[in-house]
Amino acid sequence: MIDYIKGTVAELTPTVAVLETNGVGYEINITLIDYAELNGAAGKNVVKLYVHESIREDAHVLFGFLTKKSRELFRLLIGVSGVGPNTARLILSSLTADQLEDTIAAGQDAALKAVKGIGGKTAQRIIVDLKDKIKGSGLSLNESAPNAGEAYEDSIAALIMLGFTAQQSQKALKKVFMSDPGLSTEKAIKLALKML
Repeated sequence: MIDYIKGTVAELTPTVAVLETNGVGYEINITLIDYAELNGAAGKNVVKLYVHESIREDAHVLFGFLTKKSRELFRLLIGVSGVGPNTARLILSSLTADQLEDTIAAGQDAALKAVKGIGGKTAQRIIVDLKDKIKGSGLSLNESAPNAGEAYEDSIAALIMLGFTAQQSQKALKKVFMSDPGLSTEKAIKLALKML
């Protein structure tokens, strides 16, 4: 099983990147969102793509992602009945990992139905199947502000005890910690209460 491939971008299209490493070029299917990031790196910078291998009877296909979170979401999506690798890639080309998590956590099927090829039933199935596996805004916050993790979790628990929903609390606290990741729990709660 390949975890990641690190190399220079030899070729790049909106859907495929060829990463060259040790004289071997790996053709890797990518999302449009990752294409925008890789576009500036073509030919010069070494990039690392986290890989998912799809082994079929007629082909071995690689799907690559710039973050582990995107790959994890891709794997969750293809575990949903009726969602294949190409559909999952389309979803992650339309929504960032954070947006997708928030969409699923909030149960907003409209954003999923806006993706080409996703109908109402499939959108609902994705939300129902993945809602308990997705952390919503909390995961994205902890990646960008690792020190905020404990204070963030404590703040959410406190706001929920005060009667606010988890979704409301996450939304307010994400804004609070993004502007100042070093906040104490007490200060974060005070600032979040002003937004709620």
